[in-house]
This record gives sequence, structure tokens and C-alpha cells, in this order.
Amino acid sequence: MAQTRLNGFIVVLIATVLWSTAGLFVRLAALDTWSIVAWRSLFAFITLGLFWLVVERDKPAAIKATFSPPGFLAVAIGVVSGISYVVSLQLTTVANVMTVYAALPFIAAIIAFFAFNERATYRFVICGLVASVGVAVMMMGVMTTQDSIGILAAFVMTAGFAASLVQAKRYPELDMTLVTVAAAGVSAMIAFPLTSSAAPPNASQLLACALLGALTTGVANVMSMVGGRMIRSGEAGLISLLDVPLGPLWVWLFFSESVETNTIIGGSIVLAAVVSYLARARRDYQLLGADPRA
Repeated sequence: MAQTRLNGFIVVLIATVLWSTAGLFVRLAALDTWSIVAWRSLFAFITLGLFWLVVERDKPAAIKATFSPPGFLAVAIGVVSGISYVVSLQLTTVANVMTVYAALPFIAAIIAFFAFNERATYRFVICGLVASVGVAVMMMGVMTTQDSIGILAAFVMTAGFAASLVQAKRYPELDMTLVTVAAAGVSAMIAFPLTSSAAPPNASQLLACALLGALTTGVANVMSMVGGRMIRSGEAGLISLLDVPLGPLWVWLFFSESVETNTIIGGSIVLAAVVSYLARARRDYQLLGADPRA
């Protein structure tokens, strides 16, 4: 049990680092929204599809579970949240998107409570409240109309991803890799007819879309779902809050995208809340192998 929880923490943590690079790859691609969605989805569909064909042993069972009401819902959620994420990154700063994303653990915990009565610990609530203070500090910046639309799209993305985390745990029979593949395929079919009629992407733009699709849309999503099944939904969401300070960091390092002082302070508060929770969880569950009853 302790080792399973440790694995869950590690997998979700790695997924979060990969996910945090999405804004960087969107900036590197420098394409219109639908072109990024289309090419990202195509690369995710190809890479994850090949991966699924190689590693999946019981393909009929996985296909049957995916082509079911819970599976169709999971695919729809993946399509909406994936497109909304790119839209939000195009309309506002990465820091603003990550600020909204910080609401993930609260939304995941609420959905999990209504889905299967999963209770949150007092420690989680306290750390969540501390993180919410950081979010409030980050939201103090001045926003334009475009920022507001981008933030709304970021909220749709966050709610969708929170629902996916809970659904993966509620329906363990779902093959989340196949779900992600199907969502990528549907997104590509929607996006390609809507792409700009300008010249096709160059090699560097295609590479950025490929990395965006393979790493953040594909590997990170699957790892989040797999790891999320090993720990509480609220815990998975709280670990994912590390994306809040990491996302703006990458675009600041590579593009000097301005980060307001309130964003730095708020992001630091969020990071402190996550680190505090994880440190206490390690002691409580003796994740290094000691007797948890000690």
C-alpha cells in the first residue's frame, strides 16, 4: 500500500513537470489556435496510438470499455479540455492560465465527493486554503477583455481535467491511454478544417507541435490518470498545482514573458502549500518503507 502511494506521487509529479511545458511549446509553435490544436492532436494520436498498440495486451476489452457511456464521456471531456487549454494560452499569459489551473484540487475534490463520497482530510483542506491565498494574490493583476476570455477558457480546461482525474478513478476499467488517443483523433478532425489557409508550418513549428502532442497531451495526461488512481483525487490535484509556478517559469526563461510581482508571490505561496502537504504525507504514510503504524 505504501509503495503504491509512493509510485502514485512520483508518477503524478513527473506528469506535472511535463504538463507545465505546454505553454512553452505553444509559444515556440507561433501558429494560430486551430493549427496548434490540429497538429498537436495529430502527433498525440500517432505517438500514443503506436504506444497503445505495442503495450496493450487485452485490446478487445480496452476497446469495449472505451466505446461505452463512461468512455464516450471521457473522450468528450478530453476534447473540450484540450482545445480550451490551447485557446486559453493563446488569449492570455501562461501565468494567468496556471493561476486558474490552481483551482484543480478543489474541483477534483468536490467532484470526487459527489461521485463516490471521497472525503478530504483536514490537512488537505488547510493546505488548499493556503494555496487559495496564493491564487488570490496572483489574480490581483490588471486584466483585459481578451485576458478574461482566456481565463474563462482556462477554467473550462481545469474543470475538464479535474473531471478526468475523478473519472479515471471511478471507472478503473477505462484504458486512459486509448481514451487520450480517441480524444486526440476527434480533436484533429475538428481542428484541421478550421486551420488558417496560410502557408503550412515549418520544421521548427512542427517540432514544437510534436513535442506538445507527444509529451504534454499524451504522456503527461496518461501518467496523471495512472498515478491519480493510486492516491486521492484531491492529492493528485494538489500535486498538479506545481504546474502553477513551473508553467510561467519556462516561458519567462525562453521568451522573457513578463511575470508580475503578484504572480511570483502567489506562485511561491502555492508551491509552499504543495511542498508542505507532500512532506507531511511522506511522514504520515512512511513512504520510504517503514511500518505505517509506527
